[in-house]
Amino acid sequence: MQEQECTLDVKTIEAAVAGEKWALEKVLEYYGDYIEEMASLDEEQPDGSVKKYVDEDLKQEIILKLLEEIPNFPLEEAKKEAAEE
Repeated sequence: MQEQECTLDVKTIEAAVAGEKWALEKVLEYYGDYIEEMASLDEEQPDGSVKKYVDEDLKQEIILKLLEEIPNFPLEEAKKEAAEE
């Protein structure tokens, strides 16, 4: 089965800034892999090998910070830049 490409369009970004639940979920889905990578830590094992794991608390902190900052997104500035391209 082919994976669908997840993209954020202007409509979705506008809705996320307005606090629409479906749009916030799309933003989290879009950044999901990146968030997981940022919350991944390396732990050295007694045998010297390194085990990589996702710190779930850190992951939730990153998600909460992203959700807090979405309403501050400079939407008008982004629209202006997009129109110039």
